[in-house]
Amino acid sequence: MPIRAFIVTLPVLIVTLTGCSQAPTAEVDAARQSMTSASSASAEKYAPESLNQAQAAQAALDAELKTQDGKFIKSYDRARELAVAATTAADKAATDAKSERERAEAEEAKVAKAAEARREKLLANPPLRIGGQVRPPVRVKEVAPVYPAMAKSAQVQGDVVIEATIDEAGKVADARVVKSVPLLDQAALDAVRQWEYRPSLLNGVPTPVVMTVTVKFTRS
Repeated sequence: MPIRAFIVTLPVLIVTLTGCSQAPTAEVDAARQSMTSASSASAEKYAPESLNQAQAAQAALDAELKTQDGKFIKSYDRARELAVAATTAADKAATDAKSERERAEAEEAKVAKAAEARREKLLANPPLRIGGQVRPPVRVKEVAPVYPAMAKSAQVQGDVVIEATIDEAGKVADARVVKSVPLLDQAALDAVRQWEYRPSLLNGVPTPVVMTVTVKFTRS
């Protein structure tokens, strides 16, 4: 009896195991655009904590994208989630920065308006020089100057002498440098303008005075 050979063809099933293999380009672009917006809003200055969180979220997204790029079988589900989170964090940084900038600008305008009002008042009641019956005002609030980083790195130190006008309320109404140390002048002015005094008296009445103050900068 002849032997017959049977060839059986079995179907081959090719299964591709993937999650979401399509890179989330739109979501990644949105995250990066939001980071750009946060930077444009000066988040580094006005909302540093929020910006740090946004940068951490962006770093996590970049790391996940890099991980998937190195894989043969890619899944971008996690990257998509991280992109959305990075966008949300960056948008928050931009919003926080805008709010803080507006608050800071409003405060600066308020301070500037108050300073202008004090100067106008001094025009009507000119300050007196210390001496004779006019005793120096007593400082009751001192704010230490912030040593500028550039001055520190350049090993600059010295004394900045400032002529300050103290109004009848004991506030520093005006201040100008009369002995300069260029890298230190602004820090000295910023500090002195926050000082407060017990006003000078003339015949028992508070009166504005002009006096010199020295702000010392010494490298420790």
